Amino acid sequence: MGLDIIVQKKKELGLTNEELAHLSGIPKGTIDKILSGVTKDPKLETLKAIARVLGLSLDDFDDTSKKPYQPSYEDLEKLVARNGKNLSPDQKLRLIQLLSDLD
Repeated sequence: MGLDIIVQKKKELGLTNEELAHLSGIPKGTIDKILSGVTKDPKLETLKAIARVLGLSLDDFDDTSKKPYQPSYEDLEKLVARNGKNLSPDQKLRLIQLLSDLD
């Protein structure tokens, strides 16, 4: 889970852990444990409270959603080998764009 965003936003806003605790209503000890990595999976309500104070959404904590799928060269090579003749002009254009993005 991408909790490093808490540290980043706290720094941007100039907040201490104590201030974040006060504003969010979450005990400072809990905030300390989350940020130090002791608590690996904080409660949803805790994340919501922290997100509200920092101006974040719950999606901001999801580090898996930040990187869109980027096919590998091998994936594209297999696709072309299997379906190259059957690709529409739009699909061929998209394939060319994907290949150029791999550089």
